[in-house]
Amino acid sequence: MPASLPLSRTRAQLFDEMVRDAVELLDHRFTQELSGVEFAVEDVPPALNVYDADVLEDGEVPIARLLPGRAGGSGSVPPRIVLYRRPLELRAVDREDLADLVKDVIVEQVANLLGLDPEDVDPD
Repeated sequence: MPASLPLSRTRAQLFDEMVRDAVELLDHRFTQELSGVEFAVEDVPPALNVYDADVLEDGEVPIARLLPGRAGGSGSVPPRIVLYRRPLELRAVDREDLADLVKDVIVEQVANLLGLDPEDVDPD
């Protein structure tokens, strides 16, 4: 089977594609606001005893994190939204459900970053 077919992609590659698709949808509406924002995927959240308010949790399990970034000279750090793949995969019943969940999480994190309601970021 050719490597370009969807069946030959790993779960991680499919997840990354879902993230890219969700970001592209929002980027059309918020091009300026999202121009410096980094989006990242990690398999699992770091093991911490307590998570800060920047972590989106489902129950007690972190599924995403918003790192707001900081400005200033050579030490500036861009805002970053991190999705945790394995916890999100475990909450989805199928690939379509996972894509919807990824989109919802990204919408919520972008809304938090921009100080908006999620419905204002994605009215769907």
